[in-house]
Amino acid sequence: MLVSLCMIAYNESEALDGLFRDIHLQDFPHNQIEVVFVDSMSTDNTREKMERFKNTDYGFRNVSIVQCTKKNQAFSWNAALMTAKGDIIIRVDAHARIPRNFVSRNVYNINQGEYVVGGGRPNITSNVSSWKLTLLAAEDSLFGSSVASYRRPATQKEYLDSLFHAAYRREVIQEVGGFNENLGRTEDNEFHYRIRMAGYKLCCCPDIISYQHSRNNLKDMIRQKYSNGRWIGLTLSECPGCLSYFHFAPFAFVMMLIICSIIAAMGFPIILYILLLVYGMFDIVNAVGCFTMKNVQPQFILLPFIFPILHISYGIGTIVGLLQIPFWQRKIRNSSAKAHIEKVKRKVAKNTVH
Repeated sequence: MLVSLCMIAYNESEALDGLFRDIHLQDFPHNQIEVVFVDSMSTDNTREKMERFKNTDYGFRNVSIVQCTKKNQAFSWNAALMTAKGDIIIRVDAHARIPRNFVSRNVYNINQGEYVVGGGRPNITSNVSSWKLTLLAAEDSLFGSSVASYRRPATQKEYLDSLFHAAYRREVIQEVGGFNENLGRTEDNEFHYRIRMAGYKLCCCPDIISYQHSRNNLKDMIRQKYSNGRWIGLTLSECPGCLSYFHFAPFAFVMMLIICSIIAAMGFPIILYILLLVYGMFDIVNAVGCFTMKNVQPQFILLPFIFPILHISYGIGTIVGLLQIPFWQRKIRNSSAKAHIEKVKRKVAKNTVH
């Protein structure tokens, strides 16, 4: 059995050292692992670090480096899929850290009869400081980030709508094809939606875990939330079935805030007061809940202000995305993204190792 461990990167030089160390320490036989790196037009020394890894003899079956001509994440992941030759294809993000048994536990669960597996993916931070731990607490909180089960360590085997660092049997990719290159940020939601529509289940396993570096400053976190929200809005016109009601909670909050503010300006402020009171109660309760976490910091006192900033950023992003739908649809009308999905199917089938 051959396993393809795939990773894409754009200007991720600072994050790669830890991940590369994790990859070469994997306890699964290295002669049964091929590593596929995709460099998405990096301008730092990301490519050089990939080359250095390739030229170091870690005993892997093969190490491939693909130079991608676009910064689009879906395009880069498709390049990885078309290069991979493994019976099992594992996707790992450049901002990740993985334990020694990450590959072996994915392979084990696939061999138990599953077709797509993954595990919990909690957040971590690097170069620890009080402020970074505060942002990490906001990202880890259900209120501040997401209710998605895979964002926290799995406690039991369960089937989810999506996974983060997932492993796929080759035949799954052969059937559903690659990622939709029209999408950004939500390409994995749509990809996993097609997998579910094809009849496959996405299994979250308690013995699989990986970690994702959270944003280390508030400005980057706000930018990330805004971009996530914008792509939720745009994706509604492309694949509404791959989204849940929870994706639109910040949008609903911002819209209610706008409507209630207008009503308040007309002389009826009570509705706005009620909205702020209800939100404030959830805000304070969740902020207090963060004080039960490990590594509590004095700056946690700022969480009641951080939470609404993140929610409003996400909600505004969704509003912008919804308003941009007509222009975006015209832009992608003649896109070859759907045809490229079929191209990935054919390429993955051709690369099958017997």
